[in-house]
Amino acid sequence: MKNKRVLVAMSGGVDSSVAAAILKEEGYEVVGATMKIWPKELCGREKEKACCSLKDVEDARKVCKNLGIRHYVLNLESDFRKNVIDYFTKEYLAGRTPNPCIVCNEKVKFGTLLKKAQALDCDFIATGHYARIERNRGYRLREAVDKTKDQSYVLFSLSQKQIKKILLPVGSLTKDSVRAKAKQIGLHVSEKPDSQEICFVPDNDYSEFIKKYCRLESKKGEVLDSSGTLLGYHQGFWNFTIGQRRGLGIAARNPLYVIEIRAKDNVIVAGEANDAKKKRFLVKGMNWLIEAIKKETEFEVKIRYNHKKSQASIKDIGGNKLEVDFKEPQNAITPGQAAVFYDGEYVAGGGWIDQILG
Repeated sequence: MKNKRVLVAMSGGVDSSVAAAILKEEGYEVVGATMKIWPKELCGREKEKACCSLKDVEDARKVCKNLGIRHYVLNLESDFRKNVIDYFTKEYLAGRTPNPCIVCNEKVKFGTLLKKAQALDCDFIATGHYARIERNRGYRLREAVDKTKDQSYVLFSLSQKQIKKILLPVGSLTKDSVRAKAKQIGLHVSEKPDSQEICFVPDNDYSEFIKKYCRLESKKGEVLDSSGTLLGYHQGFWNFTIGQRRGLGIAARNPLYVIEIRAKDNVIVAGEANDAKKKRFLVKGMNWLIEAIKKETEFEVKIRYNHKKSQASIKDIGGNKLEVDFKEPQNAITPGQAAVFYDGEYVAGGGWIDQILG
């Protein structure tokens, strides 16, 4: 791949650092770029794992110097706010639970940043995502070798045009081998911890972030059971998500879970564990990475990042919507989250959970 230029999105972590090293070893001309996506003054305070951390930028710069490649810091604050932050808060205020990482990948990393890469005459863009892309008669998105780190779920919404320009060098490696390689070539981030948080939410406190960002005041609302009986009160529906157990503040014989959010009425519906399990739901905004299905088909389906794939039948009901029916009830099917369909290790497509049917 000599003379092929690739822009690597450098987060300052071990995965993207090793991705850059691998590509350089393979003969690519590698350029590193770190995205500045969240204004420091709005982050509240610097945090080692926050996107506004100067340490992450410095780590990426140091890795690039070690590898002997160029490094840029690109200001994508405006795009990130519009496409990710505003989407995130809007979804919560509609009573849904968003996945900002998926939207960030589609709109920012492989949207705006890809355009920046092309402006720098780069042939490809690369990241440290754990997934694989196969280039045989089209482009297929495949799970990573390391199933405990697989991130194919958060890449389902990419188009074939985007996938064509993406390289994922660590997708064929295990996490342990990535750290071992970083140590072997002398990268100082070899033992740097993985970030487990949404990058722009301080202390992973979603409700507090939404309250401050949207300038909300606490708003007393009812907590009901499925029959409409009043169980207690809450201070704003945006503080909850489907399947949530903590924070209800209601004494009951058995643990209670959020099973429905009625945003317009500021009502939370709570039930026991079995009430949170459902089988059927609607998916909208489909993105197929294979030819769209025309008849009822079975796939394995994931309904959130850490969900174990489960068998379901999928039926096209028109209007770019599908009905999904799991063979076995699943816990906390949540509007706003993604439902991603798998054919073995390959991503067939996916969309956004819109409505629970039962």
